[in-house]
Formats: sequence, C-alpha cells, structure tokens
Amino acid sequence: MEAHIAVLQGDPLKAALANALRDADGLGGQERRFAALAVRELSRHQRLLDLAAKLLGHPPGKLVMTEDQALVRYVLWRRIFCGETWTRIGPEVRLPGPVRPRTLKDEVLQKVAESELPEAPLPDAHVDRLAIRYSFPNWLVQKLAQAYPDEATLEGLLSSLDEEPGLHFRVRPPGTRDEVLAALVAEGVAAEAVLAAPDAVRVVDSSHRVFETRMMKTGRLQVQDVGSQLISEVCRPAGGSLTGLTVADVCAGAGGKTLALADFVGPSGRVLAGDRSRRRLAEARERVRHFSLRQVAFPHPLPLSDADVLLIDAPCSGTGSLAREPDQKWKLTAQEIAKYQTTQSELLEEVSRQAKHGALIVYATCSVLPDEDEAVVEGFLARHPEFTLEPVSDVLGAERAALAAHGPYLKALPPKVPGGGFFAARLRRTTGQG
Repeated sequence: MEAHIAVLQGDPLKAALANALRDADGLGGQERRFAALAVRELSRHQRLLDLAAKLLGHPPGKLVMTEDQALVRYVLWRRIFCGETWTRIGPEVRLPGPVRPRTLKDEVLQKVAESELPEAPLPDAHVDRLAIRYSFPNWLVQKLAQAYPDEATLEGLLSSLDEEPGLHFRVRPPGTRDEVLAALVAEGVAAEAVLAAPDAVRVVDSSHRVFETRMMKTGRLQVQDVGSQLISEVCRPAGGSLTGLTVADVCAGAGGKTLALADFVGPSGRVLAGDRSRRRLAEARERVRHFSLRQVAFPHPLPLSDADVLLIDAPCSGTGSLAREPDQKWKLTAQEIAKYQTTQSELLEEVSRQAKHGALIVYATCSVLPDEDEAVVEGFLARHPEFTLEPVSDVLGAERAALAAHGPYLKALPPKVPGGGFFAARLRRTTGQG
C-alpha cells in the first residue's frame, strides 16, 4: 500500500516498491513477492478498478485522499482479481490498518467488498472497449490499433502487456541450453526451452527455487527477456559469429545485453560499454565484475570508430515493457513519445558519424510503437544513403524469423515471442569513413 501511494504521488513503481520493501521488517520471500505482485497489479488494472469503484459510488475524483484511492483499489483487486471475500480482505485493511491517515471507515470498505457490482455501460467503439478491458489509456490503444490493424495481433499484444510477466533466462555460455535444462530438472526446477531464441529458457516453477540452484550460483543463467536476447543475436554477422570482434554497447544501462555480447565475442574480443546514466552504468560494472568478464571495458568517451558492431539500445517509451512496469502507461503522453523520437534520431546520427566503413549499427528499443522504431530508421536511411538496411532474417534464420521478424526488422511481440515487446534494425555502413 505504501508503494502504491508513492506511485500515485509520482514515484516510479520500481523505486517505490524497492523503498517500501527496504523499510519493511520481517518479510519472507513469499510475502515480498506477493507485495511486488500487488503493487504491479494495482497499476496494471487501474482503469478497471477505478471503473468498478465508480459503479459502486466511489470514483477516484470523489475520494478525498490518495490513501483512500489506494485502499479502494486494493479491496477491489482482492475481490475481483483474487476472488477473495471480506472475511479475508477485512483483516488486511481494517483500522488501524496499513494506511494512515485515511477518511474511509471500515464499513465503507466492507461495502466495496460485498456490494453487487452493477454492469458497466461500454462505449460503442471497439478500440475504446479494448482500452477498458485491458486497462489502457484510450489514446495509446488507438495508436497501437493503427500500428497493428490485425485484431488478433492487437488483442494478443494488449492481453500480454496486461499480465504478470514470466521468468526468462539466458543460458551461459551460448549453445549449452540442453545441458542447463537437464541440470535444472535434476535439481527439481521445472523449466523449458523457448524456441524464439537459441539460449532462452522459461522457468515454469513459481517457487523461485531456480535462484538457489547450482546453475544460477555458478553463473550459467542470467535473467533476461527473450526479446532482449534476440537484440543481442541480431548483432551477429550474417552467417558468422562475433568471436574476436569489437562491439560498442552505446546505451549499456544495467548491462544485460553487455553480458550477452561479452559471451558472444569471447576472451579474444572486446565489448566497450557506456551510458549517460552513471548510476545504471555502475550496476553494469558490478555485473561484469561478478561474472569476471575481462573482455568488457568502460572507456569514456567510447572509441566508436574502433567498433565492428555498434549497438544503440535507445532510450524509449518502454511500451514493450508495460507488463513489467505498468505504471508507465498512465504517465506516458503522445508528446513524450515525440520527444523520445527526437532523442533517438539524434543519437543514431551521432553514432553513425563515427562508425567506420563496414561497421554494423544495430538500432533497438523496447517500444512497440512504429514512431520510435521503423519511423526513426526510415528517416535515418532517407538522410544517409551510405547505410543500407540488412534483414534480420539473415541472422535469425527462417524458423525464428517467422516468430520475431516483420519485413527486414526484428519485431519481437508477445504472445508470439514471450515476454516484453522489442524492436531492432541492422544498418550497415557501405561507404565512407575509411
């Protein structure tokens, strides 16, 4: 409840949750996981929960305090999505309760939990009905509907982004997935291969025992979304490998793709990692130290002209990651997306100026909006005839391309590719820069 209130007051969900869990005493692992789930669910289903509150006479605008909004949403989430009755919900929210101050009495919350829910009137427009059903802002669903006119694709994407994400890992070193799966089974962890990426596994055991396994403790597994793994895959040369090459990870962030690229280039190659955020780059440095990856360096500034491959995992709206960070769909605006597009184009221009002849630029986002994806790439190519677009199918192969490619681009969209939504394009410098 403290974390959700902080989200309503403007804090990012991840930070609000981390702060609340840090301040909580005596919670076990299962309790911490439930708290994290509840916080995400309250943002994930915010529109539906507020609609239910309105039907019961408690619209958010009528509630006096943010704390009251959080309490009503929590009670309705426990009722509608968890199937609990007041017998179970009451002890969780009754005074003195988890939230003070508040204006709502216990009797009001009990009525919220027990009163019959009237049927909601639905809008005529199909897109607006989808926005209510999957708890999205209307403008965002309209934008997605323009990008994905096929109804099954659109609804599958919305449904996937409205669910708690699964737990996916990348197997290390590359090519040892069968061995690691066998070891996990031997330790009693249910896991399976994910066809979309060659080293991806999905853990179907909800106990989180995977984090205590020998495979995890010896560095054979790295938590990484399937689409994120595919972005690292499309950094490979067509028909070849990255072994011994130099890769610049321009927006390394917390280092997830840096680790994958380090495994691909091997001890004889180099990964040069940088990021504008010192805090996130510090996390990447720590992860590199943890895995003892001597082929990774953090020079400043990055010597981009030395790189054979330059990965730009550009800052973006994160619309492909809304299942993991559902609070963002209520904070995004069309104006912000336009600003991201400007930043992305400027970043691509800046990096391209330093790319040597023959270098490959991989432009990537965790957005599912063409404004930040195809539009940025096509605008760049129109201005730069010295670059050509290479189809990702050259690297992925026919089977994986059928799952994760759209034309020449990587479009890893759930549920076809499990996890979040990701985009990538391969841009080869064919003339200029020596």
